[in-house]
Order: sequence, then structure tokens, then C-alpha cells
Amino acid sequence: MERRTPRRTADHGLRLPAPAVEQMRAELPGVAEHVVAAIIDEVPSYTDAFSGQMGETIRNAVQLALAGFLSLASGRRGADAGTPTAPAVEGSYQLGRGEARSGRTTEALLAAFRIGARVSWREMSMTAVDNGVDGEALVGFAELVFAYIDELSAAAVAGHTDELETSGRVRQRMLERVAHHLLRESPVDQVVAAAARAGWEPPETLTAVIVPESQVRPVLSSVAPTTLQAADLPELEDGVLLLVPDAHGRRRPGLLRALADRGSLAGPARPWLEARASYDRALRGRAAGFELDTEAHLVELVLDADAPARADLRDQLLAPLADLRPGTAEKLTDTLRSWLLHQGRRDDVAAALFVHPQTVRYRMGQLRELYGERLDDPETVLALTVALG
Repeated sequence: MERRTPRRTADHGLRLPAPAVEQMRAELPGVAEHVVAAIIDEVPSYTDAFSGQMGETIRNAVQLALAGFLSLASGRRGADAGTPTAPAVEGSYQLGRGEARSGRTTEALLAAFRIGARVSWREMSMTAVDNGVDGEALVGFAELVFAYIDELSAAAVAGHTDELETSGRVRQRMLERVAHHLLRESPVDQVVAAAARAGWEPPETLTAVIVPESQVRPVLSSVAPTTLQAADLPELEDGVLLLVPDAHGRRRPGLLRALADRGSLAGPARPWLEARASYDRALRGRAAGFELDTEAHLVELVLDADAPARADLRDQLLAPLADLRPGTAEKLTDTLRSWLLHQGRRDDVAAALFVHPQTVRYRMGQLRELYGERLDDPETVLALTVALG
């Protein structure tokens, strides 16, 4: 048996007898209702869909599709060979967009089309047989039914995809505005209004996370879906800022695990309206070369908060060593720093500096001659600890 080439709706070549088409057209409202009933019965997500305005839209789309098919099967043509199907294709496209707005998936949509094809074919083929359509024409009729449904399904999926992409882009821009308001520390009423427009529920805290562009997608898959994104920030030469909601307390370790080995850096959790403070710390930590967790480097961040002031403090406090040879001054500075950090425990200082305890004793004698009683003054000890820390 010769293998048949599936027909396409654009050049199918099938023309059903006029009486069969007229009979099918007369039965069209009933077929449409049967299609709708089968969809409601077999696709759970459509159980409540056929009430209200959306239900009317779906019913109209079913009728339009069936009418377009009968025009196609009858051999009607306009100047454009695609004219008989164009309204139905457009109707399916708009149906897909509406279904995306309703939150239904393409799986549900395609299931509805499959059911519609099955019910329509069953009922219209019976009418075709009753009106003398022969076997060969009936095979062509079946091919046309399913080719037509494929065409409408593709249009519906395209509409569904376009709606998601469009609405997704719009909402993403609105969410980015929320992030920029937070980072600019806009007035509270502006931030709250922007969040409401975006449909974003403010969390208790936000944590600023700086992520390389290549790692944004895997990180986003591991954090809350309500995470805000902000790119092309003037302070951030490369990378993307994420503002992760409610990653404080016992949830922070989970965030850090998601960031591990991704070249990312998390600032501290802050009340959501104070997200800028978390971002500022993350920026400072990044400038200092830290990775993963700024809170593991708080001492360094504090000591380097005003680097010029710390340098001036160091010069001021090491003034007694200024007249010594550079090598001697360096050794005494290292000894003084270790003595401060080890709280004067000579053996620990010696071990840290890889010298004999007697050497430590000798050097500390020199330092006491240079500083006098100031080495016993708590304020001086504090200042030296900060300067040399």
C-alpha cells in the first residue's frame, strides 16, 4: 500500500460534498458543546474555567475553530489561501494569551486541543459517512482535522509563550524598580508603592548578594523566588546584585551553601527598607577581595573602614620608633603587635615570631624604654591594637 503524505491545511486539496458540509454546519453548536463538556470532564484545571468572561471566550474560540474548519473542508478560498483558517488561528493565539494570564499551563491547553480534535472528528466523521463520503475522502478528512488542530495548537502555544514573556518582562522591570528605589533609599511611601505595583510582598529582611553574571541563574534556582535583581549599578563594575528575602538567622547557612564556590559575596541581613546598608557592606567586602560572607571578615572591615585615618593613627603611635634603623623598627613593630594580640604572654609571642623568649624580653625592654608607662595605659593599648591589628 502506498504511503500517504500527510496533508497540510494550506494545500490539502480535500473538498467535502456540500450536503455533508451543510449538515455539519447545522450540527456545529451541538458539537461545540460536546467539545466543551469533554474538556471540562477530562482536564481538571478547566473545571471552573467556563464560567464568566473567560468561559465565553473559550466557547467562542471553539465555535470559531469549528466554523473555520468547515470553511476549509468545503474548499472555500479567498484571495489568500490561508483566509479560511486565519480567524481561527488568531482566536487560538489570543486564547493562549488568555490562558497564560489565567495561570494555566500549555500542557492543559494542548490537552484541551487534543480532546477537541477527538470529539470533533468522532461527531463530524459520523455525519460525513451518513452523507456518503467514501473511505478515501474520509482518510483525507481525518488528516485535515488533525493538521488543522496542530495549526491551532501551535498558535495557542505561541500566544501562551508570548504572554508569559511579555508579562514576565514587564514584571521584571517593575521588580527592578523596587530594587533601585531601595538602593537609592527613596522615601518609604515610594518604595511601598513600587512594591505594590509589582505585586511584591515585602519580607522581613533583605540580604545583598553580589554574584558573577555567569552564576546568576544557578544561584536564583537556590534562593527564594521573590529575590530582587539589579544589574548595571554604577557602583558595581561587573556582576549582578541580588536582594534575597528573609535569609537571616538560621536560614543564612543555607544561603551561604548556595553561594559556595560561585565567586559570590553576601552582605548582612538588614530590615528590608535598609537593604542599602547590606549592599554597601557587600561592596566594601568585594573591594577588599573577600568572598562568600562579609560577616566572616568584620574585624578587617571595621579596621579598614577609614584606611587613611588608620594610617595616620599608625604613624602617630609608632612615632617613638621613627629614629631607629628601618630593620630594627620593623622587628619592634612586629613584636609590639604580637605582644598586644597575645596579651603579653612571652612564650606565645616567641612562638608566633619564631624567636627565643629571651629575644622577646629584650625587644619588649626596648619598647618600654621608648613608650614608658604608656604601654600600661588602656587607651594607648586600645589605639595600638587598632593601628596594628
